[in-house]
Amino acid sequence: MLELIEEHRCFDGVQRIYRHESKSIGLPMRFSVFLPAQAASGKVPALFYLAGLTCTEETFPIKAGAQRYAAEQGIALIAPDTSPRGADIPGEKDAWDFGVGAGFYVDATREPWSERYRMYSYVTQDLREAVLAELPVREDRLGIFGHSMGGHGALVLALRNPDVYRSVSAFAPIAAPSLCPWGVKAFTGYLGDDRSAWARYDASELVKTASRFEGGILIDQGLADQFLAEQLHPDVFERHAREAGHDVTVRRHEGYDHGYFFISTFVGDHIAHHARVLTR
Repeated sequence: MLELIEEHRCFDGVQRIYRHESKSIGLPMRFSVFLPAQAASGKVPALFYLAGLTCTEETFPIKAGAQRYAAEQGIALIAPDTSPRGADIPGEKDAWDFGVGAGFYVDATREPWSERYRMYSYVTQDLREAVLAELPVREDRLGIFGHSMGGHGALVLALRNPDVYRSVSAFAPIAAPSLCPWGVKAFTGYLGDDRSAWARYDASELVKTASRFEGGILIDQGLADQFLAEQLHPDVFERHAREAGHDVTVRRHEGYDHGYFFISTFVGDHIAHHARVLTR
């Protein structure tokens, strides 16, 4: 059951924050939802947004300015938290890029993380099931997008679950996590040293054999992004996607960095990208 924490009128719809119990994680989790005005009279398509390192369920609805575009298209926006909270694992708050706020959208297999840090199952199962059961959202019209760590998550979840997510896009994703310091740290900590296990959560590996998306894959990347060279590697993903026959568009933008000023500039394009598939 969803517990309503906040509700605000927004572009003739409502912006809410909910809390609910997660079976996969075994703790309460929070997520935000924007429901457009169209949801008052029937079920609407929905976009799941996965945020990046250090973010919460509030980051995207406060900073991205996406509600205006979602209201125009009649699409709900759903943004979960980025990790469990209150797991009380020793060391989980010691680093900003691992542990709290940094779940990386994987199901951890390494102790002590494996019991609680199961964000892959949380997003694909618990969150989706709760939303479909209690909110006016269409099960057959779901898309997913995200930023940085969440861009990684969005690509991975979509590529592994094309029967669930019909459309996908990302802002500055960690596109080849097995090749970058953030990804190596997270995968080693959550999954162990076996790199074959990492491939299940590496979009640049998954895209080689994944089903193709009807509307293609959209990625936006700022060229003034301080993390581009060392952490993100969109070129690796783009190359593997094209070799596998995917319709992938990677737009590179002069002067834009890694933050929400960049995201807010292009979020309308992303919602339009998803709407072309989800609102048909």
